[in-house]
Amino acid sequence: MLKSLSIKNFTVFKSEKIKFASGLNIFIGENGSGKTHLLKLPYSISSVSFEMSKRHSGLNPTKALLQPAVAAKLFNVFRPDTLGRLTKRKQGRERCEVFLKYENSRNDISFSFTTNTKTEVDIGHLPSEWNKKPPVYLPTRELLTIYPGFVSLYENYHLEFEETWRDTCLLLGGALSKGPRAKEVGDLLEPIEKAMGGTVVLDSNGRFYLSIPGSGNMEIPLVAEGIRKLAMLARLVANNSLVNKSSLFWDEPETNLNPKLIKIVAQVIIDLARQGVQIFIGTHSLFLMREIEILLEVASYKDLSVKVFGIGYDGDHSVIESGNTFDDIRNIASLDEELSQSDRYMGISGSNEN
Repeated sequence: MLKSLSIKNFTVFKSEKIKFASGLNIFIGENGSGKTHLLKLPYSISSVSFEMSKRHSGLNPTKALLQPAVAAKLFNVFRPDTLGRLTKRKQGRERCEVFLKYENSRNDISFSFTTNTKTEVDIGHLPSEWNKKPPVYLPTRELLTIYPGFVSLYENYHLEFEETWRDTCLLLGGALSKGPRAKEVGDLLEPIEKAMGGTVVLDSNGRFYLSIPGSGNMEIPLVAEGIRKLAMLARLVANNSLVNKSSLFWDEPETNLNPKLIKIVAQVIIDLARQGVQIFIGTHSLFLMREIEILLEVASYKDLSVKVFGIGYDGDHSVIESGNTFDDIRNIASLDEELSQSDRYMGISGSNEN
């Protein structure tokens, strides 16, 4: 579980320290404000540590192992021309510094790189053990339709896709657990499968289908994209990729979903957090924010640890303000635009009546 992230001169941010909630963390900001970067950075570092725990299970972390691995992951996730492009841009040479702290302090790691860095990072604080829990990253688009053969293509050819797609496809292909479905898994899947009208199946040729009772299997590319996003989430729940004490990073969960489906996604996000999954979402959807806020007022959810982070601009860089509720954030662009639209609509309505 992540405790905090400190960054200096990272992309659009000058200097920030973010203290995470153990349950649900919500990043709110306009497009280009840097909210996706705040999801990808901790995901990348946690993912590297988990991958190294599998590849070097008998070895303790060393700089020789971590420095090239961290640099490669950042490069493959963010896809800059050089690693130094992730440093906040201004004239002259600048150093980017990152420090990620975990609930288990033995996983803590810090590193830095400069503007002219091409493919290297300098590890400052070295973790003493690997992160054993796999993080999950869900991009804005669904991946079930590209799944057949994608991982093999990605690992054997140069493809201009960020590595989060490859990582998530690997998890989507994970085998389902044998035996009866655990109650907590069933409770999470029931509303998702009801909304989809069926269950997700993966055939021996690596193709996903939506199995609809009484109608058979429908090819995933023929299913509406909003339903495919739910299907991707359902698959990760069903194969236990989203398990207790893991982390889920989800960029704009509301994309291509109608309000009815957004309500289901909000419920699943809250339920996952209550079961011990640390959730990080980036959004500018007022509907999703309000739905989460409504759910958090339910008595059974009031004990859930929640942090809200509003991202705005201050001259040439983005700044972050944090609070425990949406009301603690002073400037929410989507809310401002919603109110502005209401004022304009009321103005039109008033003029028509006259």
